[in-house]
Amino acid sequence: MSIEKVRAQFEKFGIAERMLEFPVSSATVELAAKALGTEGARIAKTLSFYSGESCILVVTAGDMKVDNAKFKARFGMKAKMLSPDDALSMTGHAVGGVCPFALPEGVKVCLDISMQRFETVFPAVGSANSAIEFTCAELERYSGGEWVDVCKPIGG
Repeated sequence: MSIEKVRAQFEKFGIAERMLEFPVSSATVELAAKALGTEGARIAKTLSFYSGESCILVVTAGDMKVDNAKFKARFGMKAKMLSPDDALSMTGHAVGGVCPFALPEGVKVCLDISMQRFETVFPAVGSANSAIEFTCAELERYSGGEWVDVCKPIGG
């Protein structure tokens, strides 16, 4: 189970006890915000895209979406999201629990600057009913991600 892979990774850093598991689904921004009692924008959603034989994960604020022009300018290719089957096989996490932790070698993690307006954000930790609260610095540290600007507001 992928949440156990994340737990094992976080145990190495002494932060596994910070993982949150819910009796309800947190598989969407709306459900996660409800489970956490926070605004949807603070949910750090992880979007997965094809990149040759591997994939790129873009972690962004819950009220944002990928801006196709920015994505193409940054990565030199069109943004094409992974199918649910490919998300599981390429990231080790099922849709609803895809996260930037405990990933296979070669998966690139990008953190969108849209999250930097918050003191803390809530990414999933490998299941459709889990999360962890991280500062942006912690998210960068534990995901190994790099900061990018490839998103825009939903509806924008």
